[in-house]
Amino acid sequence: MSQGPATAQDVAAIITGRHGDPFAVLGLHDGWVRAFIPGAESVVAVAAGAQQALVRRDEAGFFEGPAPGGAYHLRARRGDTAWQVEDPYRFGPTLGPLDDHLLVEGTHRGLAERFGAHAVTHEGVTGWRFAVWAPRARRVSVVGDFNAWDGRRHPMRKRLDSGIWELFIPGLAPGQPYKYEVMGADGVVLPLKADPFARAAELRPGTASLLAAPCTHAWQDAAWMEARAEGPMSVYEVHATSWKRHPDGRFWNWDELAADLIPHARGMGFTHIELMPVMEHPLDASWGYQTIGLFAPTARLGEPAGLKRFIDAAHQAGLGVILDWVPAHFPKDSFGLAWFDGGALYEHPDPRRGEHPEWGSAIYDYGRPEVRAFLIASALHWLREFHADGLRVDAVSSMMRLDYARAPGAWAPEADGSAENRDAREFLQALTQAVRDETPTALIIAEDSTDRHGITRPPAEGGLGFHLKWNMGWMNDTLRYVAKDPLHRSHHHGLMNFGLMYAWNERYILPLSHDEVVHGKATLLGRMPDAGTDDWQRFAGLRGYYGFMWGHPGRKLLFMGQEFAPWREWSEERELDWWLLAYPRHAGMAAWVAALNTLYRGETALQSDDRPEGFRWIDADDAAESTFSWLRLAPDSLAPQARGARPVAVLCNFTPVPRQRRIPVPFEGAWEVLLNSDDARFGGSGMAAGPALALDGIADIVLPPLATIYLAPKTEQGVSDAR
Repeated sequence: MSQGPATAQDVAAIITGRHGDPFAVLGLHDGWVRAFIPGAESVVAVAAGAQQALVRRDEAGFFEGPAPGGAYHLRARRGDTAWQVEDPYRFGPTLGPLDDHLLVEGTHRGLAERFGAHAVTHEGVTGWRFAVWAPRARRVSVVGDFNAWDGRRHPMRKRLDSGIWELFIPGLAPGQPYKYEVMGADGVVLPLKADPFARAAELRPGTASLLAAPCTHAWQDAAWMEARAEGPMSVYEVHATSWKRHPDGRFWNWDELAADLIPHARGMGFTHIELMPVMEHPLDASWGYQTIGLFAPTARLGEPAGLKRFIDAAHQAGLGVILDWVPAHFPKDSFGLAWFDGGALYEHPDPRRGEHPEWGSAIYDYGRPEVRAFLIASALHWLREFHADGLRVDAVSSMMRLDYARAPGAWAPEADGSAENRDAREFLQALTQAVRDETPTALIIAEDSTDRHGITRPPAEGGLGFHLKWNMGWMNDTLRYVAKDPLHRSHHHGLMNFGLMYAWNERYILPLSHDEVVHGKATLLGRMPDAGTDDWQRFAGLRGYYGFMWGHPGRKLLFMGQEFAPWREWSEERELDWWLLAYPRHAGMAAWVAALNTLYRGETALQSDDRPEGFRWIDADDAAESTFSWLRLAPDSLAPQARGARPVAVLCNFTPVPRQRRIPVPFEGAWEVLLNSDDARFGGSGMAAGPALALDGIADIVLPPLATIYLAPKTEQGVSDAR
């Protein structure tokens, strides 16, 4: 646009919000200033003491005229009201060609810092930089209270090489709501869109993004971040908004949770807290798994800085924090990612790959480089910005299988007829590699229910590159077993020992998660068979099952509340039944879980989760009497004069009658009972299991009813006679 008045066509396009290149008209052009300020009756351009009145071309608020020279601002007036305007259209771009290139290539790991809304100083002026990806759009505008939600006032600059739209708006204040108004290629204005990269959002039912001031949290966890590494891992899974609530039903905030949840998890002996998704989501009943803000902590729990304080406090208490993260699907709410620029953008364009029939949600287009970059940037954001110690990636099975939850003919196979989603595989490999590169001490964990091999194998070896995988097969098999009447368990013995057939194929977590205590499945206590009016057997059976789990190879995960054996299923609509801890059996269950965690963290042999040589059956085949026994072995457990790495024997009795056993053990002498789930302090009958004296490599032991016991050679004796 040359010096002089704008054409009538340009003026009309600007005031109707239909101009595709507002920077070609508005701002400073060869000494000529043009501005669109609805509601103004007069506008003056002011620079270095000089000023120049602009001519109003249209009553809608289009003004233009010669510039006074130099950097300028605008002074508008209507009647007796005057206000100053910093013209966004006098500023140059805030992004560069490298942003375009890396986004289109799918390798922009810094998207979280470049996209969204960020407080910056640009060309000497403070304000907010906005950037969003919408390649199909004819126009994208920033709207909010600051411009009366009028999409004509702040249309953005389009970067043609990438489809990025960006704009610098001087002024504005943290906390102000904003959205994007997007006009599709067909000229239709879409429902207002929340910012995909927003750092904060309104509390539902509000759906606007919020301008988030840079968080000035002073981290105190440097020692933790430096030292954190894989070790014993016992995870306490938490749904933050139903942990506890105020009497009026209001959610606790992050600081209240930190003051209560962290001491509880630490006191129970857990090593990590895993938070079900705390990213912004529109529906409470989705538990956070229908995520709509992949960069914003939910407003339900307070401001984003609260999550940083929570994680920092956990680290200072010696607890890691894992965040559930959902790249498998996203909700179709009109203000979210769905059809963001008027067509399939974040979702796959083929509904056979882009829609999830089971969950009624959309599926990301994993083959599109920009979408991959978006998702990987989100993952890195939580690990870098919030110091999360790991991400648990939800629903990997649904990502990897094109036929997941689809009838024959309702899915689109690969060219070779395969049902494996190759785009998803390549995305997950890129994701896990990015995490390993950028945050090498953080974990990335797969929830995968398939028997596909290589989930935890490095991508270079054909694997997906996860550090750990949830062992869904173990969970399903063992829960089926313990739900059966003890009289019938002998016919299903293989459900309990089958997991050892594949225990070393991957690096596993044994999960008893939220999914197992909802939707009519009953609580873990409720799954135990009913023996009549006395619930003793149910409590004993659950203690014995927990003992089996903690002695089994694999890291541990338990959903909140199950440590004290509630009767009611979990619901996101209420807090846990904490009042049950006033009753001895429930308090005893909590004491048992705490004792298991303490033992697990203290005995090196119990931490040999990925080494087949760290496990040895004593008796895997006693189906007739439903017992199991095995040894856990640390490196050098059987070496002469081993110290601090003694073997641990685990013995389980899944019948309600005591069993007398003579078991082979690797050391002569006295073996002590480390834990007995039938101990009275845990709510048991108090039947003693030992101590045992091993003569000729055989120890005599009593297995109490429905109990698990742990034995180890006494540490003060010599252990040179290893067998």
